[in-house]
Amino acid sequence: MELAQAVLAGERLALSRTLTQVENDTPEGRSALNALFPHAGHAHLVGVTGAPGTGKSSLVNQLARYYRQPPAGEKPKRVAVVAVDPTSPFSGGALLGDRIRMRDLAGDPGVFIRSMASRGSLGGIASATAGVVQVFDAAGFDIILIETVGVGQAEVDIASLAHTTLVVEAPGLGDDIQAIKAGILEIADVLVVNKADHPGVDSTERALRSMLELAHPVAHTIVHHGRLEISASTATDGTLWIPPIQRTIATDGQGIEELADAIARHRTHLLDGGGWQRIERIRLQSELDILLQEALITCWRSKVPEDIYLETIDQLIERRISPHQAVEKLVPCNNQ
Repeated sequence: MELAQAVLAGERLALSRTLTQVENDTPEGRSALNALFPHAGHAHLVGVTGAPGTGKSSLVNQLARYYRQPPAGEKPKRVAVVAVDPTSPFSGGALLGDRIRMRDLAGDPGVFIRSMASRGSLGGIASATAGVVQVFDAAGFDIILIETVGVGQAEVDIASLAHTTLVVEAPGLGDDIQAIKAGILEIADVLVVNKADHPGVDSTERALRSMLELAHPVAHTIVHHGRLEISASTATDGTLWIPPIQRTIATDGQGIEELADAIARHRTHLLDGGGWQRIERIRLQSELDILLQEALITCWRSKVPEDIYLETIDQLIERRISPHQAVEKLVPCNNQ
């Protein structure tokens, strides 16, 4: 409880210690989460996902800088960055190569960067990410940028965690074909074509717009000032959102202000149309389901004798029983 109170008081050292406890799933971490939960639910969670090499880290860096140094008349926002990195095969920790791009944010008291190891998670985010995000939320950060590990089409878990999901593409990476697959484009709230100064940017944008037309039949393409644009019919309840496509060059900050504006418009859209509450419900239900699965498996393993479990594994390997039959043997209530 004392750790949680220190986090609420704005102590960075306590925040760092709490994040470590939460990542390691210690009793102290769980106690802190319980105490901090009533204070969360206010931050705008922005997921940043996409294939490796699209420049996600540089984009996150520029967004964080923009929120800390907004145009005149706008109030700077406190920004937390949760960067899920690949797991080191030696230490089990995060490989921090991408964090080098965020060195210019160091020393800013309004920014907190946390790298997490994926630890084998196939969904692009670590299993403890929801807890880490909750801590940042309760600590009073306005924007929480969640960068996924970058594993391609498996990165759909971010959609159940973030309010606004950015899917980052880049020309010249063969992503035109990847985009056509039923993959991560379906979770996009904003599509970002980064490295827009590279050859092939026009064809990449055309491929994305074609996918938008397929995904949103009510949308139709128009030509405005010589550029293709997506025009959407408004649904009867006024809640239709067609993901905009924003070009950026993250290395020098081009397009970042326009991208931040698209993120803000999506937030307004969610708040006005009731989508914010719906996403919160889905997000918390998803977190509850994950915790229930972990708790039930732990409880079950504590009640099943180890020799019976290992014997069942041997029977599976020898093909004497199927996985379904193994479940029926190990979980008697499954037959009731």
